Amino acid sequence: MTTSPTRGLNRFITDSFGLIARGYDSPLLQHAIYRAPQDQVIAELRAAESRRIADIGCGTGILTTRIERELTPDRVFGIDASPGMLAQARARSTRATWLQAPAERLPFGDETLDAVVTTSAFHFFDQPAALTEFARVLAPGGLLAVSTMNPTGPLARGFRRITRDIRSPYHAPSPTEVRNMVREAGFEVHEQRPIIRPLPRWLIPDVITVGHKH
Repeated sequence: MTTSPTRGLNRFITDSFGLIARGYDSPLLQHAIYRAPQDQVIAELRAAESRRIADIGCGTGILTTRIERELTPDRVFGIDASPGMLAQARARSTRATWLQAPAERLPFGDETLDAVVTTSAFHFFDQPAALTEFARVLAPGGLLAVSTMNPTGPLARGFRRITRDIRSPYHAPSPTEVRNMVREAGFEVHEQRPIIRPLPRWLIPDVITVGHKH
């Protein structure tokens, strides 16, 4: 298991998200920003027929709960480093398994999962370390689906300004960077496509990258 430390920003976000968990569940915010990548992940999981699934950086558990309800897998885990977010998640569903852990140190044995997904959180991780963990816990052929915010968007630029004095500041990787990191971690990249949502594309120009473990 990797021993890479979490990013300084990851710790900052973990603490902050415990305070904003309730606002995070706003229907307007969820519809405008988070629903579209979650829909994409649900479609990929359905196509792969994944049975043991972990949602990394699950927040208040909206996607994890959708996976449990819509796909009825054998096991679904919601993983987040923020106790405040997980408190909201546990109130949402008792059928999913909620675990507090950073993306870089997942509480699973080697090759124990069929799918690892993460939406709107990858920019908060130590990305190479997290991908190494994703590869470790996935069985051969396991699905990886990662949504990432393009660094050219105004939200990404704003996060960079806010966190520029943190030792490990916010980093939204470019689509090319994501493909390269995913391949280096031991995955074959099958597709990378834009995420379409009810907002101007220039505002949140994010993409989903889909791969399978070699």
